[in-house]
Amino acid sequence: MKKRYANLDHVSSGNSLPDLLRWQNERRKNQKDLSMLIEQAPHKESNRLIANRTEASITWIGHSTFLIQMNGINMITDPVWASRMPIMKRLTEPGIKLNELPEIDIVFISHGHYDHLDFPTLRRLKGKPTYFVPAGLKNAFKRRGYKKVVEAEWYDSFLLDDLTFTFVPAQHWTKRTLTDTNTSHWGGWIIESKEHSVYFVGDTGYFRGFQEIAAKFTIQTVLMPIGAYEPDWFMKVDHINPEDAVKAFLELSGKTFIPMHYGAYHLADDTGPEAIERLDIEWNRRQLDPSQLKKMLIGETYWL
Repeated sequence: MKKRYANLDHVSSGNSLPDLLRWQNERRKNQKDLSMLIEQAPHKESNRLIANRTEASITWIGHSTFLIQMNGINMITDPVWASRMPIMKRLTEPGIKLNELPEIDIVFISHGHYDHLDFPTLRRLKGKPTYFVPAGLKNAFKRRGYKKVVEAEWYDSFLLDDLTFTFVPAQHWTKRTLTDTNTSHWGGWIIESKEHSVYFVGDTGYFRGFQEIAAKFTIQTVLMPIGAYEPDWFMKVDHINPEDAVKAFLELSGKTFIPMHYGAYHLADDTGPEAIERLDIEWNRRQLDPSQLKKMLIGETYWL
């Protein structure tokens, strides 16, 4: 029998078929205007990124895909360049074309959902990367011919050239076929060097794990999801809303908040502009330092 993974405190994730049908019925009655899109950066820095082996940088490709450069190592999170998921078209173009990326050394996968793990994209990446994946996903890579695959359970850590990678909990679920629900794990990745720490949160609802992670790590930059949260009754366990994302950031004692997981796909009933507007309102309501919130344009590079 295949192992099935679970959330902290065995919080139930995923909804019943009646819940799904109820949501789809509500969705048909409340169509959103999808013409308002997240902006692309006017100037991309592809040439500088390709040549860079000394400076630390974070480039938002879109959705949950970031190019992260630290200690001369090129890393990428949940790389998805697909123009279409199985049932939905991508709303925004990736911020940098695949052929304009530098050679990739490390790929981090948060979980197996199609908007986070796209094997056709992986085949087209430059370089010969090592893939760091959640427990239960290694065989899916091996079957496709990938040999440099490292599986991780929550809080497993790995050391490479003065960088430490740690797989940390998230509250979510996963499924790629009719029979593989939760047969692989889900989580986020913390990347630490002597100078920087970046926490790629992955896909998650709000959960006590943020406090647990804060007790174990010193977090500087947080790549935090803010989208796919409506309707609340259906999405709350699996996707964090902007207000709870700010709450989690404060619990983490982070220095810089970079929002993600919005604007690329219409995964729920909210839109990208709505998510950003709610994030701004909550940030201002709490009277937080504006310099700590870095709302990146698609394709923009943030030099640490």
